[in-house]
Amino acid sequence: AIDYNLRGFKSRPSTVYDLTLEQSNCTFCGTCVSMCPTGALAPTNTRWVGTPLREASTICGFCGVGCSVVMGVAEDRVIETGPSHLQGSVNGATLCVRGHFAHDFLNSGGRLTQPMIRKGDDMVAVSWDEALEGIACRLLEIKKEYGPQSLALFGSSKCTNEENYLFQKIARVLLGTNNVDNGGYRAGRSALILIDQRIGGGYRISPLTSLEKADSIVVLGADPSHSTPVLSYYLKRSARRGTPLIVVDPRKTDLVSFSSLWLPTLPGRDVDLINCLAALLWKKFAHDTNFIDRFTEGFSTYNEGLSAFNIERLCVASGTDIEALERASDLLKGKRIAFVVGHGITQQKGAAKCIDAILNLSLMTGSLGAVTGGLYLLARENNEVGAWDMGAVPHGLPGRQLIKDDTARHQWERTWKATLSPDGGLNVVRMIEEAERGNLKALYLMGENPVRSLPDPERTRKALERLDFLVVQDILENETSELADAVLPAAAFSEKGGSFTNMEGRIQSFEPVVSPPGDARPDWEILDLLSMKIGYPVRYRSLDMIRAEIAQLVPMYAGLNGNSAVGWIKETGHKRLFRPDGQGQAISFSAVAPTAYEVFDDGYPLIAILGSLRYHLGSGTRTTRSERIEALGLKGEVEISPKDAERLNLQDGEAVRIESVNGAVVREIRLERSLRQGHIFVPMTFNGNDAASLLELSPLGEAGFPGWKTCRVKIEKM
Repeated sequence: AIDYNLRGFKSRPSTVYDLTLEQSNCTFCGTCVSMCPTGALAPTNTRWVGTPLREASTICGFCGVGCSVVMGVAEDRVIETGPSHLQGSVNGATLCVRGHFAHDFLNSGGRLTQPMIRKGDDMVAVSWDEALEGIACRLLEIKKEYGPQSLALFGSSKCTNEENYLFQKIARVLLGTNNVDNGGYRAGRSALILIDQRIGGGYRISPLTSLEKADSIVVLGADPSHSTPVLSYYLKRSARRGTPLIVVDPRKTDLVSFSSLWLPTLPGRDVDLINCLAALLWKKFAHDTNFIDRFTEGFSTYNEGLSAFNIERLCVASGTDIEALERASDLLKGKRIAFVVGHGITQQKGAAKCIDAILNLSLMTGSLGAVTGGLYLLARENNEVGAWDMGAVPHGLPGRQLIKDDTARHQWERTWKATLSPDGGLNVVRMIEEAERGNLKALYLMGENPVRSLPDPERTRKALERLDFLVVQDILENETSELADAVLPAAAFSEKGGSFTNMEGRIQSFEPVVSPPGDARPDWEILDLLSMKIGYPVRYRSLDMIRAEIAQLVPMYAGLNGNSAVGWIKETGHKRLFRPDGQGQAISFSAVAPTAYEVFDDGYPLIAILGSLRYHLGSGTRTTRSERIEALGLKGEVEISPKDAERLNLQDGEAVRIESVNGAVVREIRLERSLRQGHIFVPMTFNGNDAASLLELSPLGEAGFPGWKTCRVKIEKM
């Protein structure tokens, strides 16, 4: 983005063609600022001048990469953020625009600073004791009158491992309900669960550094340059070293310019492309016979399914031509493959078949578990993996054990001295549905804003308004806290200690950098006080006590303690995926399943692909409070192909109404030549995350895949 321009005495740093940074290919990652040796480049600040009074290290609270950052502090407030430069950290000397510049949301005027209880039509500030006493009494009253199934707890994949452990323990032990979920419902959690079950609990999460050692890389339904930028740096470095990089995506993402090949599949048709690729590799004898014989079973059945494929016909169905797929098979032949899988796959309605197809191809090529291959699932939330590990899910217990497993459940019953139901609880969508029906009476929210983040926000709002009692525990005033009967101010990640588990399985502990604002408290401390009010006889009082219990009861977190800054999910309690002697339970190939496609609707002829831009994360509850991000003046224009724009008589920059069967948004359009005709791209987050209204709040189903990535729309000129 920045290099020397002109020659001789006129030479000076500039962008290509001397454009402004906003018009250049700069991603505002801030690396130039953090590496400038003279201090000539520095982040602007509207209040403070000069260097911070002190600095402290912590872990970034945004995406699931888990970058190590250093925060500069003045007047007990975070005023700047930069990479920690710690050796062995996941990010080294780099960050992304969010990690470097968006943390000023911590000083937002919308921070919650004192407990509040609704009295009449007004929210009234009260003491912590009064707030927690009132919440505990109301929850117990509802439980007594309507039963434990009338209660639900919706937690956060942005909160720490320790907090998620306490949260689900309160639900199951004190309130007697498995109705507990977390904010990772929209991302790769369901895929992780499916993979873990498919291979018998031996899923090995590989370090991101292994991507630079990969034989070949296939990126499926992922745009890491925007969703997880630091991961994209690994991919770009690997490509520059000559590693074959294949991008499978309906859109020409930023990664395509670094790739060896782009396969522009149709939305939702990835499974056909993956199976076609497997069939071509099998025909070219590119399968790993030794690996298949030693570690797998059922290959002959899978092989028969591949043999029956009409590859040309399925290529047409997937939207990819056979010549491109032949070239892809040539690039991958004889190589281990690292599969990088994003929300374009995991948020499909047919994601389960896609994940199965990817696993089959991984097994066939000997890639699963290999140092030069493997499987990488993008995690949007910073502690998505940890929340699952801690049991903050409706069907599971800590340690990725299933609630329906009698042996595991009885073990936790003895440990917790409580009786647990073998039936899985409500996921977040079922919570909304049961609230609509009047069956769910109380909901406790920790660190989530479902009125903004869930599809069909108006439906979600109306469902929450039907509740008898709604508690919101969060750091910021938001669309959901406006509906609450009780609001508890929580501390942000930089204001408390704890640990996060990133997408690699790296467990990272951290300490508070600054104090919480006003009377806000860490989530674990709030939960500890609440459990005492509900009647739990044990007070934790410190993070070390919670960590000690987790380390003792969850073998994969045995190394978690107050003295360890970085650890890794351990395989203790899980079958090793590949033993050196090749012995152990074999992993089965799945049969090739037929694909059912969505029926075309003439009334809604376009397919809208929804996604995030690098400047925002998720629904934008935090990043839209960042003055630096908002100062960029982003509008979230909808991308449309020039041919579609010509057909609809639309001009670049014109405002249009985009309507689905569920809702509508008004946005300006931007012509994008690389976009396939019949597709549009709608950025999330903008205008209060209005794009969520285009989506249906569809049931997650047993597999847990929502289908919240695409929908059919029509466009009308304003």
